[in-house]
Amino acid sequence: MQVIDCGTVWSDCLRVIQDNVAEQSYKTWFLPIKPYKLEDKVLTIQVPSQFFYEWLEEHYVQVLKTAIDAVLGAGAKLSYSVVVDQGGNAGAAPYTINLPNNQHRKTGSNNSSPNYNSPFELKSVESAYQSSQLNNNYTFHSYIEGDCNRLARSAGQAVAQKPGITSFNPLMLYGGVGLGKTHLVQAIGNEIKDNLPEKFVLYVSSENFTNQIMDAVKNNRI
Repeated sequence: MQVIDCGTVWSDCLRVIQDNVAEQSYKTWFLPIKPYKLEDKVLTIQVPSQFFYEWLEEHYVQVLKTAIDAVLGAGAKLSYSVVVDQGGNAGAAPYTINLPNNQHRKTGSNNSSPNYNSPFELKSVESAYQSSQLNNNYTFHSYIEGDCNRLARSAGQAVAQKPGITSFNPLMLYGGVGLGKTHLVQAIGNEIKDNLPEKFVLYVSSENFTNQIMDAVKNNRI
């Protein structure tokens, strides 16, 4: 009986996938995947993050299913091993999400907006809606995408489409000066305001945040 290892199976799957997606999408979303194990007709692949897993399930589930069926035959299933940041513990094993790609994914069920006690002084809710302090020129349409920021842009779009019910809650962006963090953050806000007008959006720069905190401390209004 011929024994097939998971690396060979995944290499065959990649050839099928490469024929069905754009080259850049293939490099971004499939080349970073590593084969993890193969048991019966269940192939487990290792993905770099929870977001990576959710993006595959949201956008490429049919492509993955086609590839798995083509290589392993009907009834084959796919599960994921998600790499978790272990806080510097490089030897820690990733946990595995035992979720075949043809089953329902977990999603948020509560779309209502929570009430926040904001440290920022706003004259009224109406004025806050009008003065979100966003630059209308900062949009996803005008955001220049490249290899270095494609994952961050995808995360931002996911938040903008479903604020509060993705795995990015909160979403933190970091990087060097001039790499587009402000543009991307404000693009998320502008996208939410355009498509979900009932949502509350407020952009506060670090300078304004610091000034208000210092003023509150000085006047005993922290």
